[in-house]
Amino acid sequence: MSLSSMPHLTRAQAPLTCEIDAVNEYGESHKIAIPAERALTVYVDKRELVTLMTLGAHPELLVLGYLRNQRLIRQVGDIESITVDWDVGAAAVRTRHGIADIEEKTAKRVVTTGCGQGSVFGGLMDEVDQIVLPADAQITQGQLYGLVNTIRLKETTYKSAGSVHACALFAVTADEPEMLLFVEDVGRHNAIDTIAGWMWINMAPTLSMAPTFPTACDSLPLAREEGALRLRPGEASSAAPAGEEGGALAGLVFYTTGRLTSEMVIKSAQMGVPIVVSRSGITQMGHQVAQAVGLCAIGRATNKRFVCYSSAQRLHLQPELAGPKIRASAGPA
Repeated sequence: MSLSSMPHLTRAQAPLTCEIDAVNEYGESHKIAIPAERALTVYVDKRELVTLMTLGAHPELLVLGYLRNQRLIRQVGDIESITVDWDVGAAAVRTRHGIADIEEKTAKRVVTTGCGQGSVFGGLMDEVDQIVLPADAQITQGQLYGLVNTIRLKETTYKSAGSVHACALFAVTADEPEMLLFVEDVGRHNAIDTIAGWMWINMAPTLSMAPTFPTACDSLPLAREEGALRLRPGEASSAAPAGEEGGALAGLVFYTTGRLTSEMVIKSAQMGVPIVVSRSGITQMGHQVAQAVGLCAIGRATNKRFVCYSSAQRLHLQPELAGPKIRASAGPA
């Protein structure tokens, strides 16, 4: 995709935490950090669409990913610009040709199991049967442990302030999984939408193509233009595209601290990610969707413990890495 057809994005990052006065169990007053939740109202071609509650780490990517995961925009090039202004708490999206049948597409709303309440425009299961994930994507048990350990060592807003969810995108090569992007937000759906927006920009024109990845997982490749920032496609990659000698991609892995509900599994599949890892568990409908699309869902992933709920053929087991199995004591005779 040419630079001229890429969306023009501002870079309106907001502070992720704020300090308040609190009292502990001893009656002592002290200052603590809490997440700085704020409202962001999204307008598409001057039409109010939705208000998202967010930390505001990467609001433009959040809006971009939200529009993609809601299936309101089909191609990233259909968006001309996304302008975020925290003074008024608004994101203005300008499309190149408008959104056809937007009234019809947004008329039906499904309330989901998101943090608080989430919602999806249209039918929740619409187009799920059209999703095709890479057939040969796999992860080894050792790579899974490496991924979980990378998250454990990460300096996060959760460690300093709590009350947030985290999501991350990893590239799995022949070596250790490489973290490409780490996002925290007040809701896990915001975090995955932000990653979806990043993927849509950096893996354009389609997610089915072999992607190129920036070398830094916390910074985005940006070029300044007229006071705003524009993402540069085709930046230097740290992993070779699939099929090239040395570092051929075995696939992408999505990690979340939240539970794997049907919506989270659907969004992961829409993003073309065949393996999802969660610190939490999975719901019945999430499991059904994962089985239907051939997505490997791994939950309860902490330290060296995990449960693989679906598509176990994508996980190369190495039980010897799990250490000795601790058996429950039979109790006194």
